[in-house]
Amino acid sequence: MKTAVPTKPFLAIYVAWHPEFEYGEKIALALFEHYRRNLVQNVAGGSGIPVMYRSKPPEGATVPIDIDLDSAETFAVVLLIDKKWTDDDKWVSWAKRISDEADKTGLRALVFPVAIDGSGIEKGVVPEQAVRWDRWSDVNDEVKRRRLFTALSYEFCRMLRRYLEHLERPEVSGDDLLKFLRRVEVFLSHSKHDEDGSAIALQFRQFVQDAGYDAFFDVFNIPIGLRFNRVLLEKVRVSAVVAIHTDTYSTREWCRREMIEAKLFNVPLVIANCIKDTDERGFPYMANVPIVRMDPEKRDRIDVVVARLMDEVLKDFLWRCRVKLFAAVGANVSFLPRPPELIVLTAMKSRTPPSDTLVYPDPPIGAEELSLFEKAAPGIKLLSATEWLAGAES
Repeated sequence: MKTAVPTKPFLAIYVAWHPEFEYGEKIALALFEHYRRNLVQNVAGGSGIPVMYRSKPPEGATVPIDIDLDSAETFAVVLLIDKKWTDDDKWVSWAKRISDEADKTGLRALVFPVAIDGSGIEKGVVPEQAVRWDRWSDVNDEVKRRRLFTALSYEFCRMLRRYLEHLERPEVSGDDLLKFLRRVEVFLSHSKHDEDGSAIALQFRQFVQDAGYDAFFDVFNIPIGLRFNRVLLEKVRVSAVVAIHTDTYSTREWCRREMIEAKLFNVPLVIANCIKDTDERGFPYMANVPIVRMDPEKRDRIDVVVARLMDEVLKDFLWRCRVKLFAAVGANVSFLPRPPELIVLTAMKSRTPPSDTLVYPDPPIGAEELSLFEKAAPGIKLLSATEWLAGAES
């Protein structure tokens, strides 16, 4: 069997800033490091998401060279606009030209202005829906960068969702594809049987709504007349999940069911470790995903948990794009968005048609895990994406 590995990246990011804006280079470098790290490379393949710069004009010019909007499947152009930029008419014109060119691509290329200060808003250079860095004066630079990563990753996910829909429905025009798109939903799995579970969930819900994400919260969002269990499990299967792990979480039947459903449907998942004293059982299926520590009394790391959740959602979309673009996939191959675990292997054995090969993101799992999995699911071959591609292309 042969596969066609895509020659273009699924997503490319350009970051532009005025050369006299000294802090612009630091923000651009932070974006580069965030989207080129192993966390992304392992699912996207290659070196991760390409991040390129536009700042210093070539010799004899007053603005950077233009951006090639045909070298990737989707493009994000991040403009770090400060007073130096808005006071420079040639840079304002350059930004407009880039925006106009992006508009011609439909929704394949989008421009994301970041208002570093209020000058761009005041002069009408930056639209109101820009990322408002200028409103984050109450936090340090690390928090500002994290908020920027979260806001941009959310938008990148929407771009990749549209790209996947285009692959599914190539006959539908770009504008009409909008009807198939929906926002990222966040499901808050929590226990109501200790003093922290519901209170933390309410704070999470408020945070994600203020940030513009949809939050599913069972007390408020289950329509009258629909069965509690049916709605709850259906929502888990289509949402990004935050499990708020408080002291009584593992003792609650519905918390355990939500976690099992999230694992079986391979949804993006982050555990917020909010244990105050003791978890008497330690539910065994709350592993193999990112775990973020948060003090249940201070509750001051909600933004960290949400940022990591958006990383997981972005990784999920990148992996789905990569899998979708494999030109030929054997009928007996299944793809997992994270390393395999026993709960998933057990479910795979009963699927129809069965899969004898499971492919997961790099790096390969260790020999000690492979030995355990061979005993639990004999006959199922487990390969990292690199291992599978090496065999498929040989």
